[in-house]
Amino acid sequence: MEAQQQRLTTTLVLLLAAVLFVSASAPSSSSEAHEATPGGLHPVILLPGYFCGQLDARLTDEYKPPTPGCGVPKQGRRWFRLWENFTALQEDPALLPCYEDQLRLVYDHAAGDYRNLPGVETRVVSFGTTRSFFFDDPAKKNTCMERLVEALEGVGYREGANLFGAPYDFRYAPAAPGVASMAFADFSSNLRLLVERASVRNGDKPVILVTHSFGGLFATEFLNRSPLPWRRRYVKHLVMLCHGVGGSALTLQVLASASSTAGTSPAPTTTLLGTVLSFGNRSFGSTLSRLPSPEVYGDTPLVITRGKNYSAQNMPEFLAAIGFAGDEVERYRTRTLPVTLNFRAPLVPVTSINGVGVPTVHRLIYWDGNFSAKPQVVNGDGDGIVSLDTVLALQTFVGDDPDQRYFKSVLIPNMTHTGMISDDVALSRVVKEILEANQATSS
Repeated sequence: MEAQQQRLTTTLVLLLAAVLFVSASAPSSSSEAHEATPGGLHPVILLPGYFCGQLDARLTDEYKPPTPGCGVPKQGRRWFRLWENFTALQEDPALLPCYEDQLRLVYDHAAGDYRNLPGVETRVVSFGTTRSFFFDDPAKKNTCMERLVEALEGVGYREGANLFGAPYDFRYAPAAPGVASMAFADFSSNLRLLVERASVRNGDKPVILVTHSFGGLFATEFLNRSPLPWRRRYVKHLVMLCHGVGGSALTLQVLASASSTAGTSPAPTTTLLGTVLSFGNRSFGSTLSRLPSPEVYGDTPLVITRGKNYSAQNMPEFLAAIGFAGDEVERYRTRTLPVTLNFRAPLVPVTSINGVGVPTVHRLIYWDGNFSAKPQVVNGDGDGIVSLDTVLALQTFVGDDPDQRYFKSVLIPNMTHTGMISDDVALSRVVKEILEANQATSS
């Protein structure tokens, strides 16, 4: 009974981290703010948040399934929807351990990079379009930009004409320059071509990049690794929703909970989302990219125990304490931390829109040092995921850069992380800022 209760508690924590405090704000009409639509809209490319890029998979004879039903005879050699196939899991829950296994990554020490399990091939669904943001799971409508697409279409944007999508494989993340990261390199190449084609298709107008959450990291790293003349020619504006600089303390709780159940079987009611967070999360290259940054949090204690406190400056020690192996910790030091420490302004006009006024994890107390136990949580301000501290850091790192020609920060009171792309009040403000970016004379 105690083990079952622990699994339930862990699953709730993980789902809370993924569902991201869905907004409970009462809807209100956004039509008044959008009655006047300017002509000659600049093309918009959307980069979604974490978990919002759908993936197809194909298996080969090299794949070694955890159970016979997960192998090639079951799926054949055709492409099938791996992430997230809500309907298939409703019809056949036995597929859950198969999908969980096939989503895992392995680290190729010879190549110095992450890759799929042997025998598993994957591809991002519908890159270049917003169709990838439309899931068959009704719950995803409020978490994966579907409502933002609808709001933009309400002011004149049209799929494939001046509205595009750039989904990515959320299991990967940008690595430090000079470090192998094939997935991010491929994404960057594809996004560069998409930006250029969208511009040409719209009379050579530069594009507006609009990101949510983790998509902001992909966008800023993509821009900072693109030549400055290219940025100024092809990118009119970067609009970032729910993105700060410095990761989230909530990630520490998710990792501690996931580590405490590693190697065990999931509870029968575990969803694919909970399963991936619990059992696949450590294998993902993107996991460590969401850890708190030393540049933002310094030596402020984020995890407190009777014997030792952990801050952003001693993250390697925390990772070791919750069971990360030495080579996993070393990957944090060499692949992830340099990206975190070297964040810089993208040198294109930026508007940052964030929610505030929602309790957001700031500090965790595991007094007895038992990371499998439920921690005491000390909250701060933010949107439920992104803390106000990281938003203020973004204002400093970008807004105070003398080479950053334009930076605007918008704070929406009592707005949650997912509410930013689902609540009518937030959508009205987001679309308003995109329309203002269209009309701006400086680029």
